[in-house]
Amino acid sequence: MADSTVIDPTKLTPTSIEVMANQATINIGTIGHVAHGKSTLVKALSGVNTVRFKNELERNITIKLGYANAKIYKCSNAECPRPGCFKSFSSDKAVEFPCERSGCGGTMHLVRHVSFVDCPGHDVLMATMLNGAAVMDAAMLLVAANEMCPQPQTSEHLAAVETMKLENIIILQNKVDLIREEQALKHYEQIQNFVKGTIADQSPIIPISAQLKFNIEAVVEYIYRNIPVPVRDFTSDPYLIVIRSFDVNKPGFEVDQLKGGVAGGSILRGVIKLGDMIEVRPGIVKVDSNSNKIRVQPLRSRVITLNADQNPLQFAVPGGLIGVGTLLDPTLCRGDKLVGSVLGTVGTLPKVVIEIEIKYFLLRRLLGVVSEGKKQAKITKLDKNEGLLVNIGSSSVGARVVGVKDTLAKLVLVSATCTENGESIALSRRIDRHWRLIGWAKIVKGKAIKLEEE
Repeated sequence: MADSTVIDPTKLTPTSIEVMANQATINIGTIGHVAHGKSTLVKALSGVNTVRFKNELERNITIKLGYANAKIYKCSNAECPRPGCFKSFSSDKAVEFPCERSGCGGTMHLVRHVSFVDCPGHDVLMATMLNGAAVMDAAMLLVAANEMCPQPQTSEHLAAVETMKLENIIILQNKVDLIREEQALKHYEQIQNFVKGTIADQSPIIPISAQLKFNIEAVVEYIYRNIPVPVRDFTSDPYLIVIRSFDVNKPGFEVDQLKGGVAGGSILRGVIKLGDMIEVRPGIVKVDSNSNKIRVQPLRSRVITLNADQNPLQFAVPGGLIGVGTLLDPTLCRGDKLVGSVLGTVGTLPKVVIEIEIKYFLLRRLLGVVSEGKKQAKITKLDKNEGLLVNIGSSSVGARVVGVKDTLAKLVLVSATCTENGESIALSRRIDRHWRLIGWAKIVKGKAIKLEEE
């Protein structure tokens, strides 16, 4: 890998082989209803099981955001038949190797390096899914062929990525091995009727079986051909959205073995290099017991390690999921405590706000709720003093509406968050004891908090 001290960011592109060899440059989310095969698909494509935690394994569901990287290869031999000339492997595979098809003689060349953001499908975990949507460049919507389409979270997740302005969507008709051909065709028509008039109207619908790895090569080909690598900004100040954070120390470590906390996320712009001084905002947020004021202290550290999956990096570029090893106290990073923060070079991050003014747009009908033969409920306008859940970047923050006028509203946030004007946010309302997506908004302006220096 090239030395970080001599890297010229202006000469890098997301498809540069020196970048793609070690790091993913595009984030693709898996969305859809619970138990429709999202984690199984990611495992079929990358070989990585995203269900890692004890309570997830016991219940066989995704609770936290899963993540895995995969490299996509294309055979150099023009005679190699489609879609078998496309293959996906884990991220530690070499840049090129001989084609496995007998008698082919071609070479498999690396053409994409993809990060998968595996979202939970349960309705109660909708806020986690919206946090994942903040870093997605494209989405794969999974629909199980052995159930009616649409299921509640199928429509809610599609509406969520629509609010985040995702344009590249692939629809996968999963579990086709469980039904007959005529049932599959009827179900295909159900999917077509469901996506009519939505952002996924022109999206391809691919029949697959993630469990049996049937037609996975076709999915790989569609990812290569239909999902363009977004234009990336390599020259601005770095800006990383944190979606996971860890304490990597094991019980029983000696003092000299201890390592600093790790922040995991995706860089939206700029390049982070080993040795850079970085800042995490909002950092430590406390409420003063005497004055009841919120006090915010940003965290500062140096970048000690950079990793993409199993690959150590000298520098990290926009796109893909990155682990940034720091010298921060590991207890500050343990158990996803930094989720919702942003990371960048010292003094370049946006302001930390506690009050925001928004221009909001509400969905016409309530999604994600099972309605027994009845029409989906209409969404009423925002009321003064009502409580909302606001997804700003990767943070889920409670908010109270303190003023409404037409499509403008003023919100006071429960906790401080770091954001910039013009950022898109998702709005959820508490309905039947669960948070439900009701619309989206753009931040017009925010009231900044004075930060305390370390």
